[in-house]
Amino acid sequence: MIDSHVHFWQFDPVKDAWINEEMAVLQRDFSPADYCALQTENGIDGCIAVQADQSEQETAFLVDLAKHNPIIKGVVGWVDLKSKVIEEKLSFYAKEPMIKGWRHIVQAENEGFLLQPEFIRGVRALKNHGYTYDILVKHNQLPEVMQFIDQLGEQPLVIDHCAKPDLNNKDISAWTAQLKTIAQASHVYCKLSGLLTEGDWNNPDKQLIFKCLDVVFESFGTDRLLFGSDWPVMLLSKKYSYWMQMVGEYMQQFSKQEQQLVFGDNAIKFYKLD
Repeated sequence: MIDSHVHFWQFDPVKDAWINEEMAVLQRDFSPADYCALQTENGIDGCIAVQADQSEQETAFLVDLAKHNPIIKGVVGWVDLKSKVIEEKLSFYAKEPMIKGWRHIVQAENEGFLLQPEFIRGVRALKNHGYTYDILVKHNQLPEVMQFIDQLGEQPLVIDHCAKPDLNNKDISAWTAQLKTIAQASHVYCKLSGLLTEGDWNNPDKQLIFKCLDVVFESFGTDRLLFGSDWPVMLLSKKYSYWMQMVGEYMQQFSKQEQQLVFGDNAIKFYKLD
């Protein structure tokens, strides 16, 4: 059982300014020890630690945590992919085997960010070093994602949080069509994470979430989906076990082998975990 999307941080109100007063539950440190407390209850064997801050200090922080906490099986860090010396940077990081891939918080960027030539050049450089790239965007950025993917050959990519469909307005028609198009690229995966916080935090619309899962499973199949929690951000809505049980309930319609793919094997394959 691998959770493909977990965050750790030492809370700093300046560095973590995105965690506002509405998110008071997140205004504290979250450590591997906190996450390990969830292990027994939820049967977790390991997790992927994903960057939450845009700095190379964040990457070093996560790598250090991984070296001292066996629950962390891999790190998705941050590096300036627009750097003119990106090849040198990636060669430097190659000595840290815990780093499996990279991510940029594109959901916070202006339109066109993904299509900048220097950014595309940086992501293209990842394949030569065996790295993956996590695509963090909102539903309205999917047209840009489609153009982005077209320029990257067979670079391993994964869509974080199902590309954040608009669960508040309950209109998922455009998101559905665009995600189905994206899924036609066989080297693109998708994470089953983040949906609890895209609608009403206090009262998640289970029926609508299941409709989104229908779309994702029909589009990517059980061999390109990774279970993820987005802990601790998901605590804005519900406990860890709530999401685990919801995904587990949805997946009862699939075979044990297919469930194993989604809950563990696909993450091991995609991130090349030991």
